[in-house]
Order: sequence, then C-alpha cells, then structure tokens
Amino acid sequence: MSVTHVNQNSFRQEVLESDKPVLLDFWAPWCGPCRMIAPVLDEIAREHPEIKVCKVNVDEEPELANQFGIVSIPSLFAIRGGRVVNRTVGVSSKQELLDLMG
Repeated sequence: MSVTHVNQNSFRQEVLESDKPVLLDFWAPWCGPCRMIAPVLDEIAREHPEIKVCKVNVDEEPELANQFGIVSIPSLFAIRGGRVVNRTVGVSSKQELLDLMG
C-alpha cells in the first residue's frame, strides 16, 4: 500500500472512518526532518498493509493543522477508530513509529 495524501475534503473518510489504524503525518515540503522521515513512512506503508499511512501538508491544510494543535513538524499521530491514541513530534525510527501504533 502507498502513502495517502489527505486534505480537508478527504480527511473524514480516509482517517476518521478508516477500518485500519492510521499513522497520520503532519508535514511540509520545506521541512528537513519531514523529508528525512518520508522514506520510513513509505516503507511502513509498503511493508505493513494493516496500517494506513496518511500525510497532511500543513501549508495546504492549515485548518487541519490547527485542529490537531500542530506547532512543530513532523507531528505523527496514531489513530484508531477515529480517535488519537498516541502521538510523537520530530524524527522517529521505523521501530518507534511501529511502537507508536501499538
């Protein structure tokens, strides 16, 4: 499976109503740490079909960033059943991200 880019219009369906746990990444193209973690997120999406990996560009979707209280990026959230169950900020290893998902 590949990473899904979401926006305000697709957020509810892709993230909140997902039948799989979602690893949600708030990022921006100018963010160095975001670029560092992107290949790790791609790997998780490919290797773990039981996890849905979604990304929100904070520059294009400031309403969603505000809704989640984003002040630093990358900010990653583990979401199950439409609810945030875990979160982390900054660069994390692949294992740390998998652990975040529970």
